[in-house]
Amino acid sequence: PFVMTVAPWLWIAFTIVAAACQTARNTMQRGLIASLGTVGATHVRFLFGLPFALVFLLALLAASGEVFPPLTLAAFAWTAAGGLAQMVATALMLATMRERSFVVTIAYTKTEPVQVALLGAVLLGDEVTFAVALAILIASMGVTMVSWPGRDAWREAISWRPAAFGIGAGGLFALAAIGYRGGIMALAAPHFVVGASITLTLALSVQAATLTAFLLWRRDGTLSAILRAWRPSMLAGFTGAFASQLWFFAFAIETAARVRTLALIEILFAQIVSRRLLEKHLSTREIAGIVLLIAGVVLVLRA
Repeated sequence: PFVMTVAPWLWIAFTIVAAACQTARNTMQRGLIASLGTVGATHVRFLFGLPFALVFLLALLAASGEVFPPLTLAAFAWTAAGGLAQMVATALMLATMRERSFVVTIAYTKTEPVQVALLGAVLLGDEVTFAVALAILIASMGVTMVSWPGRDAWREAISWRPAAFGIGAGGLFALAAIGYRGGIMALAAPHFVVGASITLTLALSVQAATLTAFLLWRRDGTLSAILRAWRPSMLAGFTGAFASQLWFFAFAIETAARVRTLALIEILFAQIVSRRLLEKHLSTREIAGIVLLIAGVVLVLRA
């Protein structure tokens, strides 16, 4: 059996690598939207991620020598709630893709870390110090400034529809993070890597079963198209499962508020992938947003 020491910096490494892998997975999923549609491309992460999550879990159980802990009702309830919240949040964002206010809605979703901190304190009793709260606010302001569509979007920004969709999606994503951390804690596994892997496998099982049942009921050929595109879907599923595995490792050893705040660096990774930071002349607002984001991340690491 292996022994893995939980170093203070370990959650930081898990989160940074997970954010980079998630950026890669999003790029792969974007390429599948044309052939599978938004729901089909979303389902790829669950359906093709589940087998890899099972392999990760079995490998960790074999390497650690640990036994499968009893699956409590509380662990299942927390995890299922997190998985369903993540699905509804994604659907809420997809519902705005044909709206003119989509970019504004996405900017509003960046309130997620603030909502994670509030929900974590209320539902899990996670401690949120003044320094952590300040770091979350600064980083959230920074990432909102970077992702804001521009000065001409203010009329849409003050309307209720994009605000409700964006804040609602951010709240559901926050609830998903809290649900996953709550599931890991309720499982009380002997080692955090085992508990995180079991929770991930359970979450993906709930999500894959739910979306598969929905697509079978809809009978629009999406499920058949997903199976025909198994080769690119397999790579996206592996990347997504690996990213999720690292997210769950981070949730197992650190509060969801700190993890999701550090995860905002995904915005910088996405900007680099799209070459905006390399080819586009950044506005003063975007530069200020990047500075605030980095400052908030540094603060949350030092808090």
